[in-house]
Amino acid sequence: MIRFENVTKRYPRQKHPALDDVDINIDRGEFVFVVGASGSGKSTLMRLAIREEQVSSGRILVGGHDLRRMPHRKVPQLRRQVGTVFQDFRLLPNKTVSQNVAFALQVIGRPRRAIRALVPETLELVGLADMGKRFPHELSGGEQQRVAIARAVVNNPPVLLADEPTGNLDPATSLEIVRLIGRIHASGTTVVMATHDNSIVDEMRQRVVELEDGVVVRDEEAGSYVPKVVDSRDRDERETERAETDDEQVDPEDRDPMEEAPLGEVTADDWDMWDDPDDPEAHR
Repeated sequence: MIRFENVTKRYPRQKHPALDDVDINIDRGEFVFVVGASGSGKSTLMRLAIREEQVSSGRILVGGHDLRRMPHRKVPQLRRQVGTVFQDFRLLPNKTVSQNVAFALQVIGRPRRAIRALVPETLELVGLADMGKRFPHELSGGEQQRVAIARAVVNNPPVLLADEPTGNLDPATSLEIVRLIGRIHASGTTVVMATHDNSIVDEMRQRVVELEDGVVVRDEEAGSYVPKVVDSRDRDERETERAETDDEQVDPEDRDPMEEAPLGEVTADDWDMWDDPDDPEAHR
């Protein structure tokens, strides 16, 4: 569905590339979180995926189409297949909720009859069925983002790109928004979401691609925001304790009958089970 092949993006007067030899394959129907600190390259990745910017080297395939070779006149056709949601909502302030959602259909030439049917249906999907006549300034931040999501999916695109969609929202509202996006994903939409919100990544447990200084440093199925690692000191201490316990378990015939040396049982609760981030089965 979406393929980044050795993608590098450089900007003038910057010492290091924003993206450096990025290689990611996203299959149809996947939900992928792109995480990383500010400046790690998340937003650059998203802009490249809709041909808002061009790669410096490498290539990006969306639905089998090479964006580097795509004529400029065909870019609008690409964007009809990719719904986009942004941190700052980007709603039209002088249009109502219904008009904002309808606008996405008008610009691609959908007939009025289809628009009249699709807009209320989509507003119901995002939980705004009774707010069609309101203007953006009359809505909360979470409600505005729901309008933005409705506008992004009203044309039923196969792909939804969400760039920090919860960045301006409180934690409870953020969770509502990401669960809404999860329901859209469950209908078959491929979702790629850039975020620095650890709580929603940990809640959803989807594939996680982590960027650091423009480089992919982790690609983990059913991942968390922070990768699970084994503390080597803790592991060494546990192994030492186990070895000492084994040494104490002498043959009963050799034990001094006057010596009281009860041995405690080691249960599963005494051990932490971790996913090995270096296990090739856990990575693409």
